[in-house]
Amino acid sequence: MTARSPIVGGNWKMNTDRAGAVALARAVAAGVRPLAGVQTVVFPPFVYLSEVAAALAQSGGGASLGAQDCYHAEKGAFTGEISVGMLKDCGAAWVLAGHSERRHVMHEGDDLVNLKLRAALHAGLSVILCVGEKLEQRLTGQTDTVNERQVRLGLRSVEPSELARIVIAYEPVWAIGTGKTATPQDAQDAHRHIRSVVADMFGTPAANALRIQYGGSVTAANAQGLMAQPDIDGALVGGASLKADEFTAICAAAANAR
Repeated sequence: MTARSPIVGGNWKMNTDRAGAVALARAVAAGVRPLAGVQTVVFPPFVYLSEVAAALAQSGGGASLGAQDCYHAEKGAFTGEISVGMLKDCGAAWVLAGHSERRHVMHEGDDLVNLKLRAALHAGLSVILCVGEKLEQRLTGQTDTVNERQVRLGLRSVEPSELARIVIAYEPVWAIGTGKTATPQDAQDAHRHIRSVVADMFGTPAANALRIQYGGSVTAANAQGLMAQPDIDGALVGGASLKADEFTAICAAAANAR
């Protein structure tokens, strides 16, 4: 058992409409409010951030608000980008950095991920840094190598005092949206290695305090086995986060695991 409090994030990706986003936020807030010891964050599309923020506030809390991405510049001629200041202005407290779809669909590299992470930290936001290997990398034994590179470059130039506002999400790319999930032991092995990398960078006490989530086709059915692992401190949930009951059940599994 660990003293780390689990955290579960719901990444809605490019889904919902205005009414659906507000209704989902209210349902999630109501569902997770009775759960003790688990932190919940929802990540709606940019255009609904303010309305989801209002819905969460009107629901009396229960869940925090996050954004799915950000840009590292404060302002300027960056058409289509969203600054961390804009996110804060909409009520966001969290932001994702380096999600696999940003890395592999939008072709964002480790250097850009690091710039975004540091900009968010500088603005006072908390960050979920996403890392994970593709299928061919897993099949050729590169899982730990890929994760270590992404962790080291993602956390480059981060101050030790800032680590408390960072969560790492291990998301094997081959498991995201595919219905395939790493076995609890496979996920635990990857999490343990990631924690050892953070220990090398920041020391063992800091690494032991860091929360590391698992992401990749997490459902209510498989959440309990994943959350029972000693180095898995919650989940970053995609498709299942669009169903309030399913998402709440995952949050309950995380709460019960601690």
